Amino acid sequence: MKKVFLFIGCWLMVAASSAQTVTQKLQKAFQQFENDSQLKHAISSLYVIDAKTGQVVFDKNAQVGLAPASTQKIIISVTAFELLGKDYRYKTAFSLTTFNSSTGRLVVNPSGDPTLGSWRFPSTIDTVIFDNLIKGIKNNNNGFYNNMNIITQDNPRQIPSGWIFEDIGNYYGAASYDLNWGENQFDFILKPGKKISDPTVLIRNKKDSLIWKYVENQCKTGPSGSGDNAYIYFVPGQRMATIQGTIPMGVNQFKISGADIHPLTSFSVLFADYASSKGVTSHEKYAAEMPLDSLLRRRFSEGFYNHYSPSLDSIIYWFNKKSINLYGEALIKTFAYEKQGFGSTDSGVAIVKKFWKEKGLDEEELNIYDGSGLSPLNRVTTHAQVEILKYAKTKDWFQYFYNSLPDYNGMKMKSGTISDVKGFCGYHKAKDGKEYIFSFLVNNYSGKTSGVVGKMYKVLDELK
Repeated sequence: MKKVFLFIGCWLMVAASSAQTVTQKLQKAFQQFENDSQLKHAISSLYVIDAKTGQVVFDKNAQVGLAPASTQKIIISVTAFELLGKDYRYKTAFSLTTFNSSTGRLVVNPSGDPTLGSWRFPSTIDTVIFDNLIKGIKNNNNGFYNNMNIITQDNPRQIPSGWIFEDIGNYYGAASYDLNWGENQFDFILKPGKKISDPTVLIRNKKDSLIWKYVENQCKTGPSGSGDNAYIYFVPGQRMATIQGTIPMGVNQFKISGADIHPLTSFSVLFADYASSKGVTSHEKYAAEMPLDSLLRRRFSEGFYNHYSPSLDSIIYWFNKKSINLYGEALIKTFAYEKQGFGSTDSGVAIVKKFWKEKGLDEEELNIYDGSGLSPLNRVTTHAQVEILKYAKTKDWFQYFYNSLPDYNGMKMKSGTISDVKGFCGYHKAKDGKEYIFSFLVNNYSGKTSGVVGKMYKVLDELK
């Protein structure tokens, strides 16, 4: 018995020594990180715990709220698994109302599905949905409809608080609507000049012409290999856009992606044109909005064709892998819709904070304004992120969440980037078998992001 106790005591001493060594290494690496000239005016926070015991391995500024950028997506992901369930699916119902032999109306009852028309899933590709619709119309209405109505909520402010002017016209700043289409994204095609600073030529296409009545192209030609440095600007409520910045010379055409500010129109017109080529006619291509009415929504809750989105676990996979802001904005509205019957961002934020407060987190640690982390107003503590990651490990859906996290620096973690903000949070299993949960946020650094990333990796390497 004495030998058993001696063995256990030695094992505990070795374990404690190992944990202490990792802590000391992190302390040294983090001090070097903070003393770097690129971090002279920055504030950084790193919080690391032992994934099995919950013991704190390292803590610096863990209770200081910092802008999390897209690392905030882990908060929305875990909340979604808990509130909606991994098998949750959005449903978009398509119904036909026929008044007589020559008139009919196609009614769309949307659900805020962010994957409708997305190219990422076989079942959501635009032509797949269009073909299913056409089949239903032919079977139920002799191959015609007069016009299209889409049921919408009375929620005019679609852009979350704090999103900046430079973001909202570009694909990553696409707002979430009752009906989303093709991830609310479109492409401008530009032809660069032959030398630096030459004007570029905008080649208009069908979809961008649907969205914008007028486009002012101020984009110039940049050096070869300089990449996409172009930005799209617009005033909300106006269908006029301005393109500024540069695209690289040395290519025949260059594509920049923007935010579709009217996916309802994109969907209705593109469908009408496609349907016409398949023998289904429409007298009116442009859909009209039908303000939300509970009786109206119930009336059209089932249709001749009900489209179901991929399951939540598949949505979360792409949400984190490709950091799709639209998915986060749709999800946070869905929390509110499922709980209250009305999907607004502010209500969704309140539900997220209430949920984690009930789990023991101080709600002030989650001072958030959107579902994606794009707003620079967001403030989150590394302590809160680690506690949420720790909570996720105890759930039966954890593997789906874990698989959604990208691989960076040989670690399973979500990254985040907005102006002068960089973050990583996730999980890592060391060579000695130790498992760690961590969150690392840096705000207000100077210089290039790539330089900060390399230095953050150097600190996190101490967990290996």
